[in-house]
Amino acid sequence: MDFLLSNGIYIGLALGVLAIITAVILAVKVRAADTGTDLMREIASAIEEGAKAYLGRQIKTISGIAVLLFLLILISKGIINGWAAGGATAIGFVIGATCSMLAGFIGMRVAVLANVRTAQAATIGAQPALRIAFNGGAVTGLLVVGLALLSVGGFYLGATAFFGTDHKQALDALVGLALGASLISVFARLGGGIYTKAADVGADLVGKIEQGLDEDDPRNPATIADNVGDNVGDCAGMAADVFETYAVSLIGSVLVAALPATADNPAYLVFPFLLSGLAVIGSVLGIIFINFGTLKPSSALLVGVALSAIISGLLFLPLTYTMFPTEWISIYVPTLVGLAMTFITVMITNYYTATEYAPVRKIAKASETGHATNIIAGLAVGLHATLLPVFFIGLSILTSYYFHQLYGVAIAVVSMLSLSGIIISLDAFGPITDNAGGLAVMSKLPKEVRKITDELDAIGNTMKAVTKGYAIASAGLAALVLFRSYVGELQAHLEAAATLKGLSLPSPTTFGLDEPIILIGLFIGGVLPFLFVAYTMDAVGKAAGAVVLEVRRQLKAKPGILTGTDKPEYGTCVDIVTKAALAEMIFPALLPVIAVLLVAGFLGAKALGAVLVGTIVTGLFVGISLTSSGGAWDNAKKFIEEGNYGGKGSVAHAAAVTGDTVGDPYKDTSGPAINPMIKVVNIVAILIIPLFF
Repeated sequence: MDFLLSNGIYIGLALGVLAIITAVILAVKVRAADTGTDLMREIASAIEEGAKAYLGRQIKTISGIAVLLFLLILISKGIINGWAAGGATAIGFVIGATCSMLAGFIGMRVAVLANVRTAQAATIGAQPALRIAFNGGAVTGLLVVGLALLSVGGFYLGATAFFGTDHKQALDALVGLALGASLISVFARLGGGIYTKAADVGADLVGKIEQGLDEDDPRNPATIADNVGDNVGDCAGMAADVFETYAVSLIGSVLVAALPATADNPAYLVFPFLLSGLAVIGSVLGIIFINFGTLKPSSALLVGVALSAIISGLLFLPLTYTMFPTEWISIYVPTLVGLAMTFITVMITNYYTATEYAPVRKIAKASETGHATNIIAGLAVGLHATLLPVFFIGLSILTSYYFHQLYGVAIAVVSMLSLSGIIISLDAFGPITDNAGGLAVMSKLPKEVRKITDELDAIGNTMKAVTKGYAIASAGLAALVLFRSYVGELQAHLEAAATLKGLSLPSPTTFGLDEPIILIGLFIGGVLPFLFVAYTMDAVGKAAGAVVLEVRRQLKAKPGILTGTDKPEYGTCVDIVTKAALAEMIFPALLPVIAVLLVAGFLGAKALGAVLVGTIVTGLFVGISLTSSGGAWDNAKKFIEEGNYGGKGSVAHAAAVTGDTVGDPYKDTSGPAINPMIKVVNIVAILIIPLFF
């Protein structure tokens, strides 16, 4: 017990290093695989160059904003709390922002290594292609987890050593790290999402609908931009998002452990780091199972997740009993709730987005009667998909709170996200197989190869939807923890200010629904996700329209493109979506920050607390609905392309393509970006308490 209390965070860091070492081994294994023909390598190189160019420009744009925010945090916190505290919080912001950007770059780099190798492996069979694509994804998942554990644990140890007995200052510095991770994650999700979906929608509208070209046809001038987008959106943006989610949830548990109810026992603070570290072992063993198993791809992936959850749950038992011998049941149950929520979320989202089940087939059937009925069916599926996740989120909150109040909820969140190593492997698997299919077509590989990559791509679409649902559900749980941290921080600040002025201590802050200011705050918070989605959808539509015009221009100016005698100008489309993504991402990314500052300045602390709740509630519903509709529309199209309801070229297929293009920004831009947006609102609110109240 004493050994774990003294060394628990260090053990968590060591297991984070294990995750990174395993990721490096898998990366070496992926890199050693066959890269195929010269033409395959040439196309893969073009995709890689486009992705690196975009990320380089995105990092420069974000870095300028990050420097400004660094100075604002340094000066404002320095004036209020002293320059040492301001400097620590600002450094935390930089660490969080840097690690978030690094996670995104790693995700992109690994994906472009794995895509061409997956395409070549598909010439051998489905199992070799599955393993390379999954291992490429696993590199991202394990590196993100390792990076999050090392940054949060390492920075916390450094801050506590620097401030000594002033634990409050160390916690403030951690909030700075959380803000840096969350804000950069929003930029990465939005920029990458706008890029990938503008290119995808533009390519589909002209290529598929107007010209009747197949997916990834090299005659389509937007094809390379589309494939680049898979990497900068679904890989780089996703990796930054998951780093943020994991890191913020870990920080949230530390903030809860510092509240009066648990602050006297250091075991409460150390436990989340050990929990996260032990789950690395479960994730690694699940990854090994998928590599050596012989199940069909979709079953292998889901069984691998289940195995990781079971192993982690078994490892959590002796840890909990050792650290909390008198109350181990009340803490162990929330860890099981978190693991169960992981699998429940995966299964629910899988049901609503996989081709094997009724919702996707319902959309495909509706496509027979036209575009409008396809859209109506897809919207309905997304709305239906909100019920079960919200029911189980509520049940998990109720159960965890019953066993150990707010700390139980915090542990359920950490436990749920502790499996991110393998869950993110599933997410990154999707864009790798998508790119592999594009390479197979552009490299003129046999149709049998494209059939394998299409099957893996359909599974990848489901896995991407699954992990987005997982991230949003975890955000719903984590936001409750952050809201309670806001209330605790606000009360502590008000009491400290009263003591300093020699006044009597204020009454506990309450949020009554009969207060008009609370209802106004709820309305403002409730509308924020809708405004956020509106701006992001506008951005995709505007950029996609520019791509459509450019593709039409090229096909008109060079008719030989369609006959194969002229070569498309791929770079022009890449440049269009790059500029659009960088320009359009800034305002929606800053919208939650601006809203929090305005509410704090004009309406006060109670209204701001209500804003947090309103954003959590509507953001949860909107995020789940958008990602579920988008994933279902995409797989309904693939289900028809397999030969159902008339197959390719039929009326149903044309309607399904329309549904897929509508669903693209739903599932890959607006929906996933709501997750970090919710966290930004909560973290900024906590950070500005000393400045406004």
